[in-house]
Amino acid sequence: MRVIVVGGGVAGAAAALALRRVGAEVVVYEAYADPAGDVGSFVSLAANGLRGLELLGCLAAVQEAGIDVPRQRMWSAGGMLLGDVARGRREADGLHSVTLMRGRLVEALRGAAIAAGAEFRLGERVTGAEGASVEFANGSRDRGDLVVAADGIWSVLRGVVDAAAPRPEYAGLYTVSGVAEGVAVEPGVFNMTFGRGGAFIHVAGEQGEVWWAAQINDPVEPRRDGVSDAERLRRTAAVYRGEAETSRVIAGTVRLHRPVVHHVLDEVRTWHRGRIVLVGDAAHPVGAGQGASMAIEDAIALAEAVRGSSDVEAALEAYAAQRKPRISKLLGAAEDNRGAKRAGPAKRRVQALMMRIFIPLVYEKATGWLYDYRPVLGSEARTPGA
Repeated sequence: MRVIVVGGGVAGAAAALALRRVGAEVVVYEAYADPAGDVGSFVSLAANGLRGLELLGCLAAVQEAGIDVPRQRMWSAGGMLLGDVARGRREADGLHSVTLMRGRLVEALRGAAIAAGAEFRLGERVTGAEGASVEFANGSRDRGDLVVAADGIWSVLRGVVDAAAPRPEYAGLYTVSGVAEGVAVEPGVFNMTFGRGGAFIHVAGEQGEVWWAAQINDPVEPRRDGVSDAERLRRTAAVYRGEAETSRVIAGTVRLHRPVVHHVLDEVRTWHRGRIVLVGDAAHPVGAGQGASMAIEDAIALAEAVRGSSDVEAALEAYAAQRKPRISKLLGAAEDNRGAKRAGPAKRRVQALMMRIFIPLVYEKATGWLYDYRPVLGSEARTPGA
């Protein structure tokens, strides 16, 4: 089977690797010359995503590229501890969450896929598809037996799969992120503060750095261009003025990443048509710190579905049927997560009280279904190159 993967980010590289594991011939087309370049800030992988990487044979490379983060602490704007839990796992799970720069995750996955025999063709922008054939901006075409659309939340191929598919809408949040130095922060802890202007995340990074991300609540979608880094940092500091720990981290900032405007997508009902199938954010931008992990899960589920199948369309139906219930449940949790970050003063005080009471009692039970997931890639899967 020859598979064309459109998009060379996390979802595309993971799909390429997983499909090589089941013996498919894979070529990845990526619109940008360097898909691992300026692709945002840090990303976290929970236990479910890490088990997927372990199955694909690249867990060690990703752990080496990132930081072990066993704990998560949640704080009020005033510095009150609301909860202290295992980060992205059950308490007894020895597989700790990993936080790393998104570009490094893409590099690790792409490197593993190339080593497994996948081909990456960079600077090739796909503009459409028909059947199992894709068309490029320069008018050329390529044909395979299966087209995997891993082209992100602004997917071109989502509309090919379903002309009535929803379009992304502004989520009421945008993120400014950066790196601070000279700020003492306890290592191995993912800190989330529910601030007055939005959630603020910080974690001890590499070589004494502190990585931070301000998820700012704003009903008006901001412009990403035309604002200098100095002005963007000044505005961000003003949002959290009076919040001691957050202000301390922001004050130590030495550089900013490219800002990110958050978008949501109504649930996509049709994930495949003919021999074209959606994976990752093209099908379901989930948020809630699970975007990368869900992309990895998708990749493995798709490879398992097509493994040894003589009926590609039936395999795609089986893939979608397996993934949709889990994704639907996570989308609900993600919306609750966004709601907590957009809370006003009164709601935030009630949330703080409820979190202090219920996190010790129900957090692990409420999230266990997410972290316990164990992806499967059948015993008949071939070692790449075999």
